[in-house]
Amino acid sequence: MSLDRFSAAWREEYVTSATRDEKGHGPGECVFCALLASGVSPESGVIAITEHSFVVLNAYPYGSGHVLVLPRRHLADMAELRDDEADNFFRTLRQAVAAITVAYSPDGANVGFNLGRAAGAGIPQHLHGHVLPRWSGDTNFMTSIGETRVLPESLATTWSKVTTAWNSLSGERL
Repeated sequence: MSLDRFSAAWREEYVTSATRDEKGHGPGECVFCALLASGVSPESGVIAITEHSFVVLNAYPYGSGHVLVLPRRHLADMAELRDDEADNFFRTLRQAVAAITVAYSPDGANVGFNLGRAAGAGIPQHLHGHVLPRWSGDTNFMTSIGETRVLPESLATTWSKVTTAWNSLSGERL
């Protein structure tokens, strides 16, 4: 079977500008940097700020307890983290897992990264890791068939639970 090719040269400017913008060289303020500047609060969704990292609620969670861990410095690529930033980032990620474990008593947890738009990152301009609690059998027909997620609590409740758990662990892990 031969592979047919067709030219779409008219898309060159779009592809070039989208890639440039996603790498932080184009217009627009980073939503994560704006949240960090707002500080820890239920309104911002920021749960904790460490020396080089911060933890924030995912505004579009896969499930209750879904948080993001980000470096404070605006960067898109994990390779750009300095050693001190990487150490703090992964310690913060570890404490986020501990906090959701205390807050939710899940059967397990997902920790993951979508590095770049092609890998599924919704906001590829600012590196972030996902942490979310999981339970045996937590995927139901609504997710499987209805392409809908049912969240049993508000983001304000999630913020309160995870912040309380985070604060109970302060100093133990970082």
